[in-house]
Amino acid sequence: MTDRLEGIKHIAIIRGVTPDRAVQVTEAFYQAGFRAIEVPLNSPEPLASIKNMVDAFGDRMLIGAGTVLTPEEVDQVADTGAKLLVSPNTNRAVIGRAKERGMVSLPGVLTPSECFVALDAGADGLKVFPASSIGFSGVNMLTHVMPPGTKLFAVGGVSAENVSEWMDAGCAGVAAARNCFTPEMSIDQISEAAKVFAQA
Repeated sequence: MTDRLEGIKHIAIIRGVTPDRAVQVTEAFYQAGFRAIEVPLNSPEPLASIKNMVDAFGDRMLIGAGTVLTPEEVDQVADTGAKLLVSPNTNRAVIGRAKERGMVSLPGVLTPSECFVALDAGADGLKVFPASSIGFSGVNMLTHVMPPGTKLFAVGGVSAENVSEWMDAGCAGVAAARNCFTPEMSIDQISEAAKVFAQA
């Protein structure tokens, strides 16, 4: 299922989105060039937002949830039709359930040990989080010991100004969070920020 990450260089994290805005926000990111988006489960009514997004964009984008911590939450997300499962940590049970449900698994890692545990559990890619804590050189060092083809996504400390540096360090992609979306931002503001980020 790793091939479902092919070509994905930007993942939008829309923490705090509400179901009534979910589709409109997704449209803004889609038009900016994003092809993957996650709603953290500590958002208001996250499953309703995800279901709305899947119904509208599930055939064009990789849509799912973030901050997923338990196998039970994996099932709840999978039942919406979502295909992307992102966690802040490395939990073999969560990764395994995601794979059982036919989802793309992106667990959070920071050390070589966590990376190899996640890959051994079946992860499709690795969310380096918080990437800013090890920086460009730390991410680059991880790439030297990972199996060929391992996809690393930098999350935390990523901005339009440093996207190219994360990619040069060896990341397959990066995540946009508060720099492209907060609940207070208008759709026009989200669209502009997403375009700037994607073009970076």
